[in-house]
Amino acid sequence: MATVRAAASRCCPGPRGGRERECERVPAAPPVRGGTSLATVPSSPCCVFVCPCGSVRAGEVSVSVLVSELLSVMAGELAALVSRLETAVERLEKAGVGDKGQGSAAGTQEECTVPFVLAYDDLLSGPFKTFFDTSQKIGGDVATITNLVQECFINQRAFLVMASKSQRPLDTELPQVLEPTGKKIQAVIAFRESNRQSKFFNHLSAISESISGLSWVAVAPAPAPYVKEMGDSAMFYSNRVLKDYREKDKVHVEWVQNLNNVWKELQEYVRKYHTTGLSWNTRGGNAMNNLKAAPPNCGVPPPPPPGIPPPPPMVKLEPKAAPADDGRSALFASINKGTEITAGLKKVGRNPNARNSRVTDDMKTHKNPSLREGPKPFVKQSSPSSRASPAKDVFAGTPKLALEGKKWFVEYQKDNQNIKIDAKMDQCVYIFRCQNVVVQVKGKLNSIILDSCKKSAVVFDDLVSALEVVNCQSSKVQVMGVMPTISIEKTDGCQVFLSKASLNTEIISAKSSEMNIMVPKPDGEFAELAIPEQFLTKVNGLSLTTTCTESC
Repeated sequence: MATVRAAASRCCPGPRGGRERECERVPAAPPVRGGTSLATVPSSPCCVFVCPCGSVRAGEVSVSVLVSELLSVMAGELAALVSRLETAVERLEKAGVGDKGQGSAAGTQEECTVPFVLAYDDLLSGPFKTFFDTSQKIGGDVATITNLVQECFINQRAFLVMASKSQRPLDTELPQVLEPTGKKIQAVIAFRESNRQSKFFNHLSAISESISGLSWVAVAPAPAPYVKEMGDSAMFYSNRVLKDYREKDKVHVEWVQNLNNVWKELQEYVRKYHTTGLSWNTRGGNAMNNLKAAPPNCGVPPPPPPGIPPPPPMVKLEPKAAPADDGRSALFASINKGTEITAGLKKVGRNPNARNSRVTDDMKTHKNPSLREGPKPFVKQSSPSSRASPAKDVFAGTPKLALEGKKWFVEYQKDNQNIKIDAKMDQCVYIFRCQNVVVQVKGKLNSIILDSCKKSAVVFDDLVSALEVVNCQSSKVQVMGVMPTISIEKTDGCQVFLSKASLNTEIISAKSSEMNIMVPKPDGEFAELAIPEQFLTKVNGLSLTTTCTESC
């Protein structure tokens, strides 16, 4: 007890400086399982002293230090346990075992390992994600219409997943399959039309003009140029955005660059994976049964999980038992016949190399005149499929005259000399496979395309961009006002009537013939000038010199 009192005397003095008070002796706490060993606590005698002043001592180590060490160890073990639980939850969520009602992006997106769907996911998580984030920085109507554009892209991803599992639908079912995509695109266009007073009207118009590029899924056989054309249609308004914000806010400049990058990457994606049209699964199911709407508010899909799927389970193979009678009994029975085994053989009439062979009369040249005839010339027999079949009328189709978005479609019209269109400056007219028609366009518009038409004519007032004549025969074009450029390609027979205001028109021609330009005279008549079709090219060092051989 003297040792205890000595420790107590060092711990605290007595009251009022009097004699020293003894400390209370209590049993020491046992070591903690799983914690740090109490190596610094004396093993014998195992006791802890509690002083009246409140301090606790055990040998040379205080219990407060031990408690702090114990708490730190327990906190570390608890943190490790929480980390393991979080890792397990992440693995369960990736495996699809997590709560389906959380509405997360990973849970609502349908997984698909088809290459062109994975490439589309890269487009969403890359260029489109950058464009989406920039739009959110601008905010306002730009952020709102970008949310609608996001729904369009997500809906198209669901459409691509459906196409990877389905055969190409019938022509009667195709409009129903494309209906969800068309509704999303119309929602974007309608938002722009209802917000013409917005200060971001040029932003909205740039998106509205180019959003029709998502309709490439219905274009064949070359959807990639269609995506490029729709992306370029936004250039008029995107240049206005650059003009207004180039020196004010660089975020808007980045926004225009990101928008152009989205359509550029989409065009490259379509060219690589859907060169001649949307890729369907020839062994898939029915498209109407596999069609699913894109989940709402699903956001940009996450990248696919790493690794490869596990191999299928092994199938236990059991050897088949051999049949009891495998034909050997019949073989031995025929061998036992002896010389009668050849009784069932068929007599061969013509075998000159065989000994003791019998020559019949039909084998003798002097008795069979057909043997004296020489070989007949080879005549190719025509197959039933190669016989003359009625020629397909390329101009046969459902007549169409409609405005979709900002583009007028005039298709499969025949013998109609009175087609009239009232166009606006931001609209274009597309005339396709029409025969013996005349199209009159009133007002100033963006561009006109005359594609695969025969004996057709178009008359218009003014153009902002250009007029294109492609794959046509005996076509006529007349401008009443201004036309900056006209392009003639793969066309046989084209007459262009210019006005006095369009004498500065630039004419681009390629692979075409019988092209005549009608230039107005002062007396009101027209002078006919032919575009050269024959050229002479000479080598001049490391360059070529080309001149037309006709009167230019």
